[in-house]
Amino acid sequence: MNRRVVVRLAACLFGLAAFAGAAPVAMAADEAPDVMIKRLSDEVLASIKGDPKIKAGDTNRILALVDSKIMPNVDFRRMSAAAVGPAWRQATPEQQKRLQDEFKILLVRTYSGALAQVDDQTISIKPQRSSPSDTDVVVRTEVRGRGDPIQLDYRLEKTPGQGAGWKIYNLNILGVWMVETYRNQFAQEISAKGVEGLIAALAERNKSNANTNTSPNGNAKKG
Repeated sequence: MNRRVVVRLAACLFGLAAFAGAAPVAMAADEAPDVMIKRLSDEVLASIKGDPKIKAGDTNRILALVDSKIMPNVDFRRMSAAAVGPAWRQATPEQQKRLQDEFKILLVRTYSGALAQVDDQTISIKPQRSSPSDTDVVVRTEVRGRGDPIQLDYRLEKTPGQGAGWKIYNLNILGVWMVETYRNQFAQEISAKGVEGLIAALAERNKSNANTNTSPNGNAKKG
């Protein structure tokens, strides 16, 4: 597997892959953040390898699994707000929901093609630098397979109250934070056309990605 594909696969482990068959979400409240990331990462790889539909790029299958497993472990509202930037506060609740929906589909469609490339990858967790009392931490990992290891770091926050536990809200791939990358892209669209313009651009990009990634027989095209 080449380096570009592994980087795309790393992104899948954050928000796009199938965290299917995992332990109940309530476990997250009792788990250390590095233990949670290790468990989920291992389950991601096992789920991808064992599901021919995911490996074929079935977007509906991937979206369903994202909703059932990924979203409970991700503060996706915070991630979306950070990616949109200051304009998020001026968006209406309905616009915020549409932004979240389109952003999620964008991530799934962008990276789903990498799922078919999963082979012998494993996840290694680096020693944790945080204190047990910390509520905002970075869990550092490496994706290991053929070739050089790929740096993959997760930023998590411990949330209180109902649904308490560690929630992922950003990802660092090879030294680049994903949310900041999208914020730079989105800022240009917002500056030119406002929040509605960004929503329209995301919807159009998702439609284009759907046409590009799907062949006439419904299977994902090879990239």
